[in-house]
Amino acid sequence: MEKDQNTNSETQNNEAEEVKVEELNSDAQLDTSERNEPPKEITPEEKILELEDKLARAFAEMENQRRRFEKEREDAFNYGGFSFAKETLNLIDNLERSKQILENDEALKNSETLKKTLEHFDIIIKDMISILSKNGINPIDSVGKKLDPNFHQAMMEIDDDQKEPGTIIQEIQKGFMMKDRLLRPSLVGVSKKAENKEEKSEENKENSDNL
Repeated sequence: MEKDQNTNSETQNNEAEEVKVEELNSDAQLDTSERNEPPKEITPEEKILELEDKLARAFAEMENQRRRFEKEREDAFNYGGFSFAKETLNLIDNLERSKQILENDEALKNSETLKKTLEHFDIIIKDMISILSKNGINPIDSVGKKLDPNFHQAMMEIDDDQKEPGTIIQEIQKGFMMKDRLLRPSLVGVSKKAENKEEKSEENKENSDNL
C-alpha cells in the first residue's frame, strides 16, 4: 500500500516537472519569436522627415564653421601684428628713457647740444607714434582722467588736495590701444587726499593715551 502511494507521488511529481518544462519551453519560444520579429517599417513620410532633420543639422554646422572662419580671418587681419606692435613700443620706451637721462645730465644741462639732441628725440618719437596711429595703434589719454582699471594701472598715490582722489596726475609709461583691443595699459600715478598733519598727530596722541 505504501509502495503504491510512493509510486503515485512520484508520478505526480514527474507530471508537474513535465508541465513546468513545457511552460519554460513555451516562454523561450515566445522570447525567440519576439526577438525574431522584423523591425517596424519606416514610412516614406518618416524617412523624408529624418532626411530633412539631417540636412538642417548639416547646414547649421556648415554655417557655424563659416562664421568661425570669418571671425578668425577678421582677427588675423585686424590683430595679426599684435605681438610685433607690442614689441615696437619698447623702442619708444627706450627713447623716452634716453631723453630723461640726457635731461638730468648736469654736464649737458642748458647746452645747445642738449637742446638739439632732445629736439631730434621728440621728432623720432612723434614719427613713430604717427606710424603706429596710421596702423590703428593709438596712445591712451591718461593725465587728468579718472583711473580706469580697463586702461590704466596705478603704480603710486600722490598727495593732491586740488584733484579728486583717483585722478591721474602723472604718466609713468604710456599705454596704447590696438583698434578696440588693449595693447598695454598706462602706468600712472593717481591723486589722493593729503592727510592733515594736525589731525594725524591728534589721532596718534589718542592712540597712545588708549594704550
